[in-house]
Amino acid sequence: MVVLNARLSALCALLLAVCASSHAQSTVLSSVASSASASSSDVVSSVLSSASSVLSDVSSSAPASASSAASASSLSSFSSSASVSSALSGSSAASSAAASSANVSSSSIVGSASTNVTASVAVATSTGPPLESTQITLPISSYPFTPFPVPSDTPVPGVFPSTTPKSPPPPGSSLIPDFGPAWASAHARAKQLISSWSLDEKVSVATGVGWMGGRCVGNIAAVEDWPGLCLEDSPLGVRFTDFPFPRAGLAMGQEFKGKGVHVALGPMMNMGRIAQGGRNWEGFGADPFLSGEAAYETVLGLQQGGVQACAKHYINNEQEHFRTQESSNVDDRTEHEVYVHPFMRAVQAGVASVMCSYNLVNGTYACENDRTLNQILKDEIGFQGYVMSDWSAQHSTLSAVAGLDMSMPGDITFGSHTSYFGMNLTDFVENGTIAEARVDDMAERIIAAWYLLGQDKNYPAVSFNAFDTTDPATNAHVDVQDDHYQVVREIGAAGTVLLKNVGAALPLKKPRSIAVIGNDSGPSLRGPNGYSDRGGDDGTLAMGWGSGTAQFPYLITPLEAIQERARQDSPGSQVSWFLGNWDLAGAEATALDQDVALVFVNADSGEDYITVDGNEGDRKNLTLWGNADNLINAIAGVNPNTIVVVHSVGPAILEPWIENPNVTAVLWANLPGEESGNALVDVLWGDVNPSGRLAYTIAKSPSDYGAQLVTGGSGNEILSIDYTEGLNIDYRHFDANNIQPRFEFGFGLSYTTFSYSGLRVSVIPQWDPTSAALEAAWAAGKAAPAAAGGSTALWLHRPAFEVTFQVRNTGDVAGTEIAQLYVHFPASAGEPPSVLRGFEDVQNVRPGESRTVTITLSRYDLSVWDVVAQGWRKPQGAFTFSVGASSRDFRLKGVLPV
Repeated sequence: MVVLNARLSALCALLLAVCASSHAQSTVLSSVASSASASSSDVVSSVLSSASSVLSDVSSSAPASASSAASASSLSSFSSSASVSSALSGSSAASSAAASSANVSSSSIVGSASTNVTASVAVATSTGPPLESTQITLPISSYPFTPFPVPSDTPVPGVFPSTTPKSPPPPGSSLIPDFGPAWASAHARAKQLISSWSLDEKVSVATGVGWMGGRCVGNIAAVEDWPGLCLEDSPLGVRFTDFPFPRAGLAMGQEFKGKGVHVALGPMMNMGRIAQGGRNWEGFGADPFLSGEAAYETVLGLQQGGVQACAKHYINNEQEHFRTQESSNVDDRTEHEVYVHPFMRAVQAGVASVMCSYNLVNGTYACENDRTLNQILKDEIGFQGYVMSDWSAQHSTLSAVAGLDMSMPGDITFGSHTSYFGMNLTDFVENGTIAEARVDDMAERIIAAWYLLGQDKNYPAVSFNAFDTTDPATNAHVDVQDDHYQVVREIGAAGTVLLKNVGAALPLKKPRSIAVIGNDSGPSLRGPNGYSDRGGDDGTLAMGWGSGTAQFPYLITPLEAIQERARQDSPGSQVSWFLGNWDLAGAEATALDQDVALVFVNADSGEDYITVDGNEGDRKNLTLWGNADNLINAIAGVNPNTIVVVHSVGPAILEPWIENPNVTAVLWANLPGEESGNALVDVLWGDVNPSGRLAYTIAKSPSDYGAQLVTGGSGNEILSIDYTEGLNIDYRHFDANNIQPRFEFGFGLSYTTFSYSGLRVSVIPQWDPTSAALEAAWAAGKAAPAAAGGSTALWLHRPAFEVTFQVRNTGDVAGTEIAQLYVHFPASAGEPPSVLRGFEDVQNVRPGESRTVTITLSRYDLSVWDVVAQGWRKPQGAFTFSVGASSRDFRLKGVLPV
């Protein structure tokens, strides 16, 4: 059994969840007759000539860091024959930041397509939220198709070895895997397989059978001898089955394969832009580098296990409120440097599929967005797999032209027995609207991914029924857990973050009497799976709610584990508890005169189709739930050794009690899964020295965050959400605006201490001259050429600089340090003050021991996205960097020899 690289589980306080898709029972906004078909006479000419003049309103408030380099439309500079970007011509300099991310895409199906299509315009009103007046659409026309060119880097032994998903580099390796030959072989086999298929058969490969039309949450029907596909959630296990398992790449992949699933719907790499975001807990944190590294390792692990990974939700799906009716308006530089980056890393890991999201991006729905799907994902990044829609996130048949390859679950609305693909796609081909070559491309991409993962050989049959889990005829109850509970416990402990520890209150030292306080410490009255999709907050919180959940096989509560450990300490140990949060007098009486009072509190969130205590997916605010602040202060008022344990989906405001002197320690325990209590006890008693680090900033006030939840809207209105913070997401915003957080990104204490010394920086020698000219041009400040796969080119990503230093344990117990490297770009770059570009998990360092740590940097790590040249460019000026224990705890500083 192989587990994800421990450096990732330690730094990701969200524990590296492999994520699920948003299969909410929400409805598609457009009510379109899917049975309509187009004829060639239905051609509508493009009338987007006014787009450039109005697009500037979309991003007129973009910050200097995001817009200073924007002076021309990138949309027209990309000229692939497979895209439809020619519908927009050049724009003025003033509109470029918006236009460079603007999209040409399909609107509604034939017969309802507007003949007068305009660009999105932000409309501010005094009585409600900002709204989009309309959306950019693609007219009915005749669209030819030429496949995207395939990136053609040459394998370099010891740097860029040719390999397959079954044999990836080990976790944390500096090797860059070359999956190009494996993809080429898979595509050749897929092309051969579909060569004799009819148009209807090829269309069926791209069309799901409809909601509840098969035994998985998503199903593609068999064609001749090809068996079809089973697509299934979630980040915590195989959804709707027994024997689920949370969060470790290879083991998760093995479990999905063991159940007969072909496509695991994760990982999820949305950025946590909004602290209250409902699905943040499914992701990896609020930094693109962190999220990208976690996604990369997770995809490698999943696909090594034999299942296709699906990177989601692409892109800018950062809040649940009105998620199908909001336009995320993002400038081109911010899109590339922040939001595209994790998906680029997934592509570098060989990800088989990408799921497009519910929202609009710059006025165009993400699942029919030529700019994001064709130009960026398939051309610029060189993605060779297929794009599927989130469930009912498709809005037209012409989405195929804009880059959508697979419709999920296949019907327009759940159970409608209608489809934008299926017969409509066949009709669009037969009447000349969509080229049959594009349908060939769709089917080839889907089947190539099946071959890439070796699913044509001895792959297990589906052994469960997601929609009738008790049916004995369709549920074989295949146990795929193995010894994975041990991994769950290890990751739960490794991800726990120690935020406060006064007077060495932790680890506990065989206390004679323990009071356990709070509903979050014990079991739910309904049991661990009593709420559908975990949509309730009762008892200890171990996962959020929504489609990203799984059935608990069991749930070890903190109360249960604490009692067991106390019995091991001494038969005379006493454990008392009070599980109510509102009867403060009763809780106080329980905590009075106890050696230690452990207070358990939480904050929950999830997907928008479930509302819990008035929280419709996103959290209404950033307070802890269930009278938590009052409960903590009440217990601290009667017990001078009050230790707070928080299970939370994301940041929360701790100001009402964090400085209370009787609150001696705080553990941020995240969402630890079924081994919750055992993992926590390992940290409380010191069997595991905490090494978790915050994957987001905990602020002193909600208003300190740079981006806020946008609410309001009604009917068919489309909310306008402008990403005015640009590059300054999370800690970058705090740094840029000199805002003091309560606990900064990357923060986490230990039961020991560490020192840093011996900083050295060097250029990594490069013996092969493969890309000498490109590298010399980059060094001279010229942007990388806008070529197919240009953003993932080897020369840009291979290690170019090496930073080494010493980490020494200066304390009394062994521990693990998470060393972090932040680059400070020259002022000319317009970057945030500090940007995470590396971290390393220095494990189990003994007292007095020193370890040498090495972190490498690539040219990409030192580049910015040039929106004019549409390439990665090295800014002019000096590059410095800092190494330390968090985004604000720098121990060493150096200069890069660039």
